[in-house]
Amino acid sequence: MIKNAIIIFTYLLSSITFSQTTIVDQENRNPVSYATVSFGNGHGIFADDEGKFIFTKKLYADIDTLFISALGYKDYKVATVNLTKTVELLPFQDALDEVLLRYTPKGKSKEETLKPTVHDDYYKCWLPTIESEIAVYFDNDNPAKAKKVNTLLLPIKVEAKDWSKRKTKTSNKLPFSTLFRVQFYENEDGLPGDVLTYDKIIFRVTEASESVFEVDVSSNNIYIPKEGMFVSLQVLGYTDKAGKLLPNKKYREVKTARGIVKVSTTFRPLLPFTDQVKTPKTFVKRVFLNNNQWVLFDKKNIQDSNLLKAGLNNYAIGLGLQVYKEEE
Repeated sequence: MIKNAIIIFTYLLSSITFSQTTIVDQENRNPVSYATVSFGNGHGIFADDEGKFIFTKKLYADIDTLFISALGYKDYKVATVNLTKTVELLPFQDALDEVLLRYTPKGKSKEETLKPTVHDDYYKCWLPTIESEIAVYFDNDNPAKAKKVNTLLLPIKVEAKDWSKRKTKTSNKLPFSTLFRVQFYENEDGLPGDVLTYDKIIFRVTEASESVFEVDVSSNNIYIPKEGMFVSLQVLGYTDKAGKLLPNKKYREVKTARGIVKVSTTFRPLLPFTDQVKTPKTFVKRVFLNNNQWVLFDKKNIQDSNLLKAGLNNYAIGLGLQVYKEEE
């Protein structure tokens, strides 16, 4: 799969003069990494770590307008015929200049783990797509104790079927390399609200990864607010072997009796959902649809979900915490 992706990337580079665009900060000219490039009709892509993305009419013949957005910047709209090599985003000064008050609690602390829920059933997994973001709620049962998030424990399934004939743990696995983004949100009336950090937390998963993928976020100084918080996960696309984001077509076109149908491209690894967590704590949003609004993952909000029909309504992320002694 990676080999084929590299071939596609090489092909696209042949027309780079006409198709590659770099997104930069209007004030300091620094690249805006992993910005969202929405097509306005339910489809879109992401810029890479250098703020670059490739848009061609060969891939998206019916698209005439792009909507570009990034955390802390004003949205930007441009007709594809007017797309230039550089796009400048104007920062929200009050957002980017805001100083988030972070502190290091004093006194004794201990490590605690909120365990994730893991299984190996392909049919009980969420199939990640570029337009979807998943957020899991974590409450704060004792606000008097400071709780720092050191590690995210993410349940994953790297294979799409049972490889029972494999002799070793990593043999015969189909190769892939997928880039994900993590974000932390405040609890705003039961829904993900403002972000808790502007840090870009990016990680890559391959076919050799374990069933619980650990993401070290200790340097980001994230403390669970007294109202609780949300941890979100979003796939950015496949990468090359060096971890560089590749041009990923967000959908594939399938011919049917009713005409061409666009089907969202799914990415590995899969995300195991569970019925072991009874309280609904998982929220989803379609980044390029429904005005990018969060909804609870339940039958009321999500139609025709096989996971919900099977009673699987939660993605059970785990946390590694540093819990400090209650202040007197």
